[in-house]
Amino acid sequence: MDSRLIDSDSTVDMVFHLKWKSDGVAHTDGYQASRINIWRDYIPPSLLEEINGKQAGERFDLKLSSNDFIQEYAKQSLFQIKSKQFDPQSTPGTQANPAVGRFYPKGILKSVAGVFRANVQPFRLVHVNNGNMMVDFNHPLAGKDLILSGVVGKVENKETERGGSSVDWMDVLTTGPGMQARWQGQQTDFLSAEAFARDDETSDARFYKEPRLEQHIDDTAIEMIKNTYGRFLKDDMDVLDLMSSWQSHLPEKLSLRRLVGLGLNGLELKKNSRLSEHVIQDLKLSPVLPFESDSFDAVVCTVSVEYLTNPLAIFEELSRVLRTDGYFIVTFSNRWFPTKAIRIWKELHEFERMGMVLEYFIRSGGYKNLQTYSFRGLPRPHDDKYFPDLMYSDPMYAVWGQKC
Repeated sequence: MDSRLIDSDSTVDMVFHLKWKSDGVAHTDGYQASRINIWRDYIPPSLLEEINGKQAGERFDLKLSSNDFIQEYAKQSLFQIKSKQFDPQSTPGTQANPAVGRFYPKGILKSVAGVFRANVQPFRLVHVNNGNMMVDFNHPLAGKDLILSGVVGKVENKETERGGSSVDWMDVLTTGPGMQARWQGQQTDFLSAEAFARDDETSDARFYKEPRLEQHIDDTAIEMIKNTYGRFLKDDMDVLDLMSSWQSHLPEKLSLRRLVGLGLNGLELKKNSRLSEHVIQDLKLSPVLPFESDSFDAVVCTVSVEYLTNPLAIFEELSRVLRTDGYFIVTFSNRWFPTKAIRIWKELHEFERMGMVLEYFIRSGGYKNLQTYSFRGLPRPHDDKYFPDLMYSDPMYAVWGQKC
C-alpha cells in the first residue's frame, strides 16, 4: 500500500458516498473525485480534519449537517408568486404546464428579486392555487441529516502550485442529490397523461423489428450496473430481465437457475447467451405479464424504464410475479432512443428521473425498503467511441424495492 499521507501539499483521488433519507426512503449518491487539491480546493473543515493524515485505502464515515456545505434552510426561501410570473416558454425544453413538485430553472421566473433570465439553478414548484404559486428556493438537501462516507484513493505530493481554478467538491457532490425526493411527503406531479406521449407513436414492434446489436452505455457504466445487480442476485435464483435485449448486464460468475428475457426483438433475445428462455411481448399493447404469481426471486430492468407508457400497470404486475421479499431493480443512465422515450423523461433533471421511478414504486403499491442510488465522475474508457469528447463515464442511476 502507498504510505503517503494526506497533508496540505497533497493531491488525492477519493470516492464519496452521500447518504440521507426522506419519507422512509434511503438515498445514496456517489461521486469519484479526481486530483483533489488539498491546499487550493474548498473542503469543509470537518472533512479536512477527518481525512488529514489518512493514506490510500483508508475509509471514513462522517455525520454532517447539510449546513456544513450548503446554504441553511430558510423559511423566506419558500414564498408565493403570481402564476403569470412563471414563464417556461422563455426556456426551450421546459415543460409548458406547471407541475407540482417538479424542478425548473430559476430563469423562467419573471420579476423575482435576484433572478436573471440565464439563471439555470433549479427551484421547486410546490403549490398552485387560484392564480398563485408557492415556490421553494432552498437546496433540496437543506435541513437534512447526512452521512458522508469516503474511500481514499491515490495520494500524491503536488510538484508545484502554479495557480489554476479551485473546485468546491461538496458543491459538485450535492448538485443534483435531493431532487429525487418528494417535497415534504407530497406526491410529485409526474403522471399526467401528456407526460407519456412520444415523438414516434408508431408500433414499437415495428421500431424494434430490426435488431440493434449496439451498446447503449459505456463499459464503465455497465460494470457499475453489474456490481449493483450483484448486490441482490444470487446463484440458483429465478430472475426476469424485463425489456431485455442481446445483453443482460449481470455479473459473469452468477449462475442462475432461470433467466427469462422479455423483449421485442427475437433475434436480439436469441443472441443473448445468458437467457434460459425468452418471451416476445409489447408492454405498451399488453401490460399483463405471461407468468404465474410468485414466479421470480428478482426482476431487473436495464436502461429501458424511460420507454414505459403505462408504468404503474407494469410495476403492479411485477409485484404480482415476484416472490415475497424479492427485489425489483431499475437502472438507467442519460442516453436513450429519443423518439421512443416518453416526453417527460426528456424534460426532467437527471436526478428527478430517479424521483419519477420512485413514484412508480410508491403509487403502484406492493413494495417496501425503497432506495435510490447514483454514481458519477468515473473516467470514460479510452477505447470508448465517445472518448475524448466525453471525459467522464455515463452516470448510473438506480431505484429498487422489495415486494411486501
